[in-house]
Amino acid sequence: MFMYLEFMKKYLFLILASFIISSCTLNKVVKHHGVHFLEKKQSKLTTNKTNKNDIIKLLGQPSTSSTFDEDLLIYIERNTSSSKLINLGKRTLLTNNVLILELDNKGILIKKKFLNKDDMKNINFSTDSINMDLLKKSFVYDFLTSVREKINNPLGSSTK
Repeated sequence: MFMYLEFMKKYLFLILASFIISSCTLNKVVKHHGVHFLEKKQSKLTTNKTNKNDIIKLLGQPSTSSTFDEDLLIYIERNTSSSKLINLGKRTLLTNNVLILELDNKGILIKKKFLNKDDMKNINFSTDSINMDLLKKSFVYDFLTSVREKINNPLGSSTK
């Protein structure tokens, strides 16, 4: 009877150890948001030739579109990954791509602008303060400001 209990303890320990080890992985866990492979897909879009239906077929529905101008489509790709164990699971930003497409009134692509993570760092924002009632900010300005805030604070945690 004693040998049977000893065998069961070893067998149970072996099963538990295999469950714990099998759930561990050495691969990075990448969280993806937006359109996959945006940089590669945007190269297939040609100005003055591609129409809105082609864009939606290739990229899907836009991540966001202009509130005032329906002819401005914005696509986002963002990849984050858990960092090493020493950083206690902080997320690092791998890619942060934005594609801004401008269409004419017939739905033909007339202008495209692709911004990656490095381009976002080079965007200069004015630090001057003015009365916002007098100035209507553009949708692109609002959007890029929110992207800048997400780059500076990817988890959205408040700093007090």
